[in-house]
Amino acid sequence: MGFFLETLFGGLMAGMLYSLIALGFVLIFKASGVFNFAQGAMVLFAALAMARFSEWLPQWLGFESKVLANVLAFGVAIVVMVAVAWLIERLVLRRLVNQEGITLLMATLGITYFLDGFGQTVFGSDIYKIDIGLPKDPIFLLEGAFQGGILINKEDLYAAGIAAALVLLLTLFFQKTGTGRALRAVADDHQAAQSIGIPLNRIWVIIWSVAGFVALVAGMIWGSKLGVQFSLSLVALKALPVVILGGLTSVPGAIVGGLIIGVGEKLSEVYIGPMFGGGIEIWFAYVLALAFLLVRPQGLFGEKIIDRV
Repeated sequence: MGFFLETLFGGLMAGMLYSLIALGFVLIFKASGVFNFAQGAMVLFAALAMARFSEWLPQWLGFESKVLANVLAFGVAIVVMVAVAWLIERLVLRRLVNQEGITLLMATLGITYFLDGFGQTVFGSDIYKIDIGLPKDPIFLLEGAFQGGILINKEDLYAAGIAAALVLLLTLFFQKTGTGRALRAVADDHQAAQSIGIPLNRIWVIIWSVAGFVALVAGMIWGSKLGVQFSLSLVALKALPVVILGGLTSVPGAIVGGLIIGVGEKLSEVYIGPMFGGGIEIWFAYVLALAFLLVRPQGLFGEKIIDRV
């Protein structure tokens, strides 16, 4: 039982990180109807900015404090991601208003390859380290209930807590603020929102900026765990099955979908993997997403599309 709970907790914590990345997909799709294939590249670009500026700023400004370097680098990285959001809206989205979905998808693919290449040009292509002070040593929980206790990685625990706090803040932002309500209005009907004076272009900049901030936090956490390298954008693609499972328009769906994927892949790898020689964790999420596409294409919390004839 102790080993099962250990695997379960590990899956839940991984699932929170998947949910965090999936939120970027959901936020942009809700506000603009664009499936942002560039979210993985945004995670990588934001992580590269954070890693490199935390190295460069102490050299440029002449100080040695690692904490100050991280704080300043985080602020600069936010400014960079907001600038990226503004440029995407000004140079791409503004010119593609009311275009077909496939056109917008191809545009985000172009943004993906641009960010990958531009990030490599500006920040370099080595493996970089992000040290934000997350503890690496494991701890043992419930030692009184199970022999030897349950082994939990402190870094995973803190990362899951950060992800959960950000998800809560975003939920409150959407539900309780005027800007959040405007974003929801734009998500429901672009033309109706424009007709009552909601500036569509400004809303898109805001939502891409929020998605950039989410990408930065996700990039920091994954970069702290794995190092900042170009395979990070592939890790971010694990969020695609999450949004398919939870629903492209649902913030709670992104959370629940991430938890299901995280737990499912860990348990399947541990208990079913040995029968097939391992490797189930790599493809489990995509097979589960395919099954949902066949049975419930809109996902667990997605809106069912009804065409009336």
